[in-house]
Amino acid sequence: MFDSSALLRQRFAALRSTAELFSLRHVTQSHQALSVRRNVAEPPFFSQDEGAMLIARVNGVEAYAATADLSQAGLQRALERAEALARQIARHSLLDLRDQPVTDARHDHISPNFDQPVPTLGECLGLLAAESASVPKDSRLVDWQASLGLSLVEQTYLNSAGAELRHAQRFLFPGLGVTASDGQDSQSRSLGRDNFGQQGGFEIIERCGLVGAASRVADEALQLLLAPNTPSGPRDLLLMPDQMMLQIHESIGHPLEMDRILGDERNYAGTSFVKASDFGHLQYGSPLLNVTFDPTIGEELASYSFDDDGTPASKQFLIRHGLLLRPLGGALSQFRSSLDGVANSRACGWNRAPIDRMANLNIEPGDQTLRQLIQGIEHGILMRTNRSWSIDDARNKFQFGCEWGQLIENGELKGIVKNPNYRGISAQFWRNLSAVGDRSTFQVLGTPNCGKGEPNQVVRVGHASPACVFRQIDVFGGDA
Repeated sequence: MFDSSALLRQRFAALRSTAELFSLRHVTQSHQALSVRRNVAEPPFFSQDEGAMLIARVNGVEAYAATADLSQAGLQRALERAEALARQIARHSLLDLRDQPVTDARHDHISPNFDQPVPTLGECLGLLAAESASVPKDSRLVDWQASLGLSLVEQTYLNSAGAELRHAQRFLFPGLGVTASDGQDSQSRSLGRDNFGQQGGFEIIERCGLVGAASRVADEALQLLLAPNTPSGPRDLLLMPDQMMLQIHESIGHPLEMDRILGDERNYAGTSFVKASDFGHLQYGSPLLNVTFDPTIGEELASYSFDDDGTPASKQFLIRHGLLLRPLGGALSQFRSSLDGVANSRACGWNRAPIDRMANLNIEPGDQTLRQLIQGIEHGILMRTNRSWSIDDARNKFQFGCEWGQLIENGELKGIVKNPNYRGISAQFWRNLSAVGDRSTFQVLGTPNCGKGEPNQVVRVGHASPACVFRQIDVFGGDA
């Protein structure tokens, strides 16, 4: 861990620069992906990547250059390119960053259980093979797969003010999916799709319930195959955490990214229905809605101590009692907008500049058990596990589909239904939030593949949520 830190410090100290501020962000990443499909091990995937980003501030203008050449000469050339670019773009710059705060912090952030060894490649494949083999023998079960992704990331940030910020993180992504078909219809069921990602060690496998899950997931796929289509019409909607995370991501997370609100992303990822003037004024949801940026939950995917610009990260309410308070905006967006944001300036790797990104975006637990949530519904439907999504480029009108649906009548769970879908408008939907589950319904999840930015950046995002109930939502089945 941090094997290259001493050499990086030495080479950084030897860099020559006329900039009033310069920094280096070194990133090394490795990833392996294992999969057993229909009891056959697929070819494993391995990748390794390493490099550094140099940023220079010259007369209040910042520019950057990245390099995979980590020699003294290679780092010096990258810094000189960054300085030259800063001078070239000075006459076009709209911002003077000379008064921007500069960190001099020194801190190490390490994933939970990072020092504990993980099983060997062979042991991991053995675990996946055993789970695959436990899928029942039924001609209607036409495809199944057990998988495990493992990523290691080490990052060191140094600047000329004396900062040294190091992160050592390990991410695990277990997966399991089964597809059933009767020749006329196909239905799939999974263990949370790709969304059970966490930081830590192999205890994540136990937390996600992968071992022993294949027979249950296969049975649920068969049940869906035999189930009727989801009825159409307004109903109360109970969303479980593995669907809530998609709802949070698309209709709260992306709309609150400040660079989208400022128009930076409109050519690619779109804009937002939220305006800068809405913060402190817009009733985004019902009084039960409390949304936090929370980098303090150790196992969540985007937990860290400082963001990639060196801003210290702390838990902040973005929405409290339904009122919109602050955006997902890092230091630069805060400077541009004069709004308080959070430490969410993040890059996907060494050759990308940090931009406003979701990190851990969570809904705070309420006070009702799952039984109480169900008992409070007269005519509704429970949905879990996202399988499709569509939302406009302002992150306003949406339509989402789930793997699993179950009717609720007079406070009791009833029959299973397939192809459950629902639609709505973001702020109106959150204003219909009528009940929030307690800590017993709360689950920490996350996605490894949130994409945004030009050139594109794909980052890990954490979402934790309880189960939630929404009143009178437009639901429909596969025939609608």
